[in-house]
Amino acid sequence: MQSYTEGTLAGAGSFRCEDCGFGIALHEMDEVPACPHCGCTSFKRGSIFGDRAAAEPIGMPTGQMPDWVAEARDALIEPGYYLAYDDGERVRVIALQDGWTRLGRSLSAHVRFDDPTVSRRHALIHSEDDGVRILDDRSLNGVFLNGERIEWHELGDGDRIKIGAFELHYICLTGPAAPGRHTAAAATG
Repeated sequence: MQSYTEGTLAGAGSFRCEDCGFGIALHEMDEVPACPHCGCTSFKRGSIFGDRAAAEPIGMPTGQMPDWVAEARDALIEPGYYLAYDDGERVRVIALQDGWTRLGRSLSAHVRFDDPTVSRRHALIHSEDDGVRILDDRSLNGVFLNGERIEWHELGDGDRIKIGAFELHYICLTGPAAPGRHTAAAATG
């Protein structure tokens, strides 16, 4: 793997895949990963101010919902708004609180993804009585909702959210849970 040694901090900043234009953000002296979109290992410096490649926006493929989403939904016992995702090790289900929830690579994010395809401040989710909305927080790779790049959008039950290399599933559980549901199938974080 290569490391970048130019710029204010060696290797810190935004980079774009030379083949497809997918963006990553690196910390000082991070090893450069293979592109999550095309597998290429050649990157060039990028800018958050508008150097999008012709290949963008890179959405997510349409397809069937993973089986674990239904299992996670069945395991929920409290009505509310939830995000569910597979982090590669286990399924995580996060209950959204009223107000703002920060998603990103930053240590201050409520939902943190330690991955170079996720911006430090990638997205914000706002939850209140009249619904839940997602906002792109000036991310490098954008926020995709059901395959469409969005800036700000209301979420509906079953929506698929793509943040960097991660696919999150929005679950809106209303009313009392069915008898026999339990929480063993979902790991909460």
